[in-house]
Amino acid sequence: MLNLNRFMSAAAVVTALLSPVAVHAADDAQVIRHVMMKTWDKPDARLKVEPIVLRGAHAVAGWTQGERGGRALMARNGDGSWRVVLCAGDGIRHAPALQDAGLSAADAQALARDLAAAEAKLPAAQRARFATFDGIVRMDTHVQHPPAGDAAHGQHKAH
Repeated sequence: MLNLNRFMSAAAVVTALLSPVAVHAADDAQVIRHVMMKTWDKPDARLKVEPIVLRGAHAVAGWTQGERGGRALMARNGDGSWRVVLCAGDGIRHAPALQDAGLSAADAQALARDLAAAEAKLPAAQRARFATFDGIVRMDTHVQHPPAGDAAHGQHKAH
C-alpha cells in the first residue's frame, strides 16, 4: 500500500507540473486559430485551420479555404499574442526553411518533425491542398496578404 501511495503522489506531482503546459498549448492554438480566422475567414470562403503545431515561441498552422490551402508560420509576441510571420505551401515544411525564418536549429528540427507527424494524421486531400500555396510570402507591417479566394492568392506577384 505504501508503494501505491508513493506512486499516486508522484503521478499527481507529474500531472500538476505538465498540465499547465498542455493547457497553455491549447490556449495558444485557440489564439492562433482566432488570429487566422479574424484575418482570412469569409462567409463565402470558410477557413479551416488545422493542424497547429507549437514549439517555443513559434508555430506552424495548416489551413484550407475551399480548394486552396497552405501553412502559416506564427510567432509569439512579447505580450503573448501571436502574429503571422509568413505564409507558404510546402516550402515551410522542412527544418532549413524554418531556420531561414529565424528559428533555432533545434526548434526548426522539432517543429518540422512534429508538423510531419500531425499532418500524417490528416486526409491526403487536405495535405495536398497545403501545397497549393505558391511560394513564400513574408508578412510585416507593409504587406497585406490577400484572402485565399483572391486571384492574387497563390500568385504572389502583387506582394
